[in-house]
Amino acid sequence: MRRTLVVSAVAALVLAIAGPPAVAEEPDLASPQTVATGLSVPWGLGFLPDGSALVAERNSARVLRVRPGSAPVTVTTIAGVAATGEAGLLGLAVSPTFAQDNLVYVYFTSATDNRISRFRLDAPQTQTVILSGLAKASIHDGGRIAFGPDGMLYAGVGDAGVTSNAQNQQSRNGKILRMRPDGGVPATGNPFPGSLVYSLGHRNPQGLAWDAQGRLYAAEFGQNTWDEVNQIVAGANYGWPVVEGRSNDTRYRNPIVVWTTAEASPSGAAIDGSTMYVAALRGQRLWSVPLDGAGGAGAPVASLQGQYGRLRTVERAPDGALWVTTSNRDGRGTPTTEDDRILRFPPAGTPPTTPPPTTPPPTAAACSLRWVADQWSTGFTASVDVTNLGATRNSWTLTFTFPGNQRVTGAWNATVTQTGTAVTARNASWNGGLAPGATVTFGLQATFSGTNARPTDFRLDGEPCTVSN
Repeated sequence: MRRTLVVSAVAALVLAIAGPPAVAEEPDLASPQTVATGLSVPWGLGFLPDGSALVAERNSARVLRVRPGSAPVTVTTIAGVAATGEAGLLGLAVSPTFAQDNLVYVYFTSATDNRISRFRLDAPQTQTVILSGLAKASIHDGGRIAFGPDGMLYAGVGDAGVTSNAQNQQSRNGKILRMRPDGGVPATGNPFPGSLVYSLGHRNPQGLAWDAQGRLYAAEFGQNTWDEVNQIVAGANYGWPVVEGRSNDTRYRNPIVVWTTAEASPSGAAIDGSTMYVAALRGQRLWSVPLDGAGGAGAPVASLQGQYGRLRTVERAPDGALWVTTSNRDGRGTPTTEDDRILRFPPAGTPPTTPPPTTPPPTAAACSLRWVADQWSTGFTASVDVTNLGATRNSWTLTFTFPGNQRVTGAWNATVTQTGTAVTARNASWNGGLAPGATVTFGLQATFSGTNARPTDFRLDGEPCTVSN
């Protein structure tokens, strides 16, 4: 699988207001702390001013708010997500002016395209599309979005499996895009007039990060031979599909780092001081890439090799800690009972008397659930018993994820909807009340192909349930 003077002026203004930046401390990769467990392919991750984070789950289309020591809370479910293969709810970015506008941005795959929407955190049910029409596929959707130091929103967009997209300047696929926060073309800074295209010749870029000088770097999946880290220059062509890795062709800009695809398959990236951290999926490790201060890089060093499985996203938190998400439930990993997880690595030398967030204690199950299926060649019915283990509920919502190609075609005693592999069942008008210990039963009918394994990640009103059979 695979500055402008304006920026300098902005940086100077930030320095004048906030003072010089703190010296980045290397994270202590030997002291992991678990922030969250039991997630379903956590993909996008962004921090809020209070230090909590928002995380996007690819398959469920949920946006969760997570903070160390507390169970994740569902903020919203993004409407219209079609999760298939590598597609679904992907990148997430918090507005750099969040304190004033309360805006959160997400990149996702719909039934027809890849698109970017935004919503206010205080009104998450209202979601506004700011960019649509990016070609979609079950592979090579890109999906990472991030705000640059210039206040513009950048997006890594894959070639959607059509390699010619990457060299077609009129296509926005196989590109890194740069746009205003409303999705429009910036007045200055983009290399092609009237176009969002910032750089071209990309296969599947999924990591975006800036160094202290405002230089942009991107991690990118190669095909069969070389994965890459590139230093991104406006208007530059990075060669795909003519070139994979380095070449002597002066029409294309060479990467500053290459790995074999078995070592990397790089997704998320973050820069902390003079080190770029790159999360590797197939490589199942975290790469530390020393940046030389001039746009180049030294020899990468691997950490966490094989310890947590596939690593999807890495971000630096406001307190200097490094957060890393696993991706073992994405169909290509081997999940443990804790997966998927968000891990926090504190800055080295953090004194124990200044406690970093601790591993959250186990939370009591919200419900006990029994799933009984009656299957035939291409379809099945399922009877679902839900026993409330919490306080009295006046209404309820049960969510779960199909592990295969199951599609709901009907239901009784509940309203059941499906987005990709994520399914939501809501009470009918007559069975919303659930006293502690009370049980409600509903059913559904569905089709399937391949295997028909029982769903996973059952949650009642966002809280995990235990399954009794």
